[in-house]
Amino acid sequence: MRLRTLQIILWTAAILGTAIFAWARWPAGNPAATETFSVFEPSFALADSDGKIRTNAEFRGKFLLVFFGFTNCPDVCPTTLAEVAQVMDNLGPEADKVQPIFISVDPERDRRLGLRAYTEAFHASILGLAGTEAETRAAAQSFKIFYGRQNDAKSPDGYTMSHSSGLFLVGPDGAWLRQFGFGTPAADILSDLQSRF
Repeated sequence: MRLRTLQIILWTAAILGTAIFAWARWPAGNPAATETFSVFEPSFALADSDGKIRTNAEFRGKFLLVFFGFTNCPDVCPTTLAEVAQVMDNLGPEADKVQPIFISVDPERDRRLGLRAYTEAFHASILGLAGTEAETRAAAQSFKIFYGRQNDAKSPDGYTMSHSSGLFLVGPDGAWLRQFGFGTPAADILSDLQSRF
């Protein structure tokens, strides 16, 4: 019972943190706030399943849908990746304008478990990345998200990961455009993307 209460508190904190971040990033009515908002450019340099370092710069010209998670995630990660897969299917021939990216917050274990197999189970276009701890931390800080290891005797290997649950949209110029909250339907994400093409 105490473990369940702790999990509820952590998830509530994660959702609240995500909401505060989204509110803080939303441009106010003055030009200075809009200018600050528009120059926010998240970055990453992380290895793919073949060990090749992939960076945000190589995807210039495409929209990025970026999600941070881990393969043992019981609910948030598979739900979000299923929505992303639906978006990619529904984009049809316009799917080549979008690159979905899954960044592991549990890179050592996810590499061992098979990150490529995990992402491809949702959609072949989702690129899974798992860097070193330092690279992962740098990417998370760039996107202004949090994650952390949490001991849990009932989870595989005795721990789970808490993390921000937002799906991030980055524009073709590398600028952060918006965050979709957890549970945003695929139809809403699709509509937003298509309005930007």
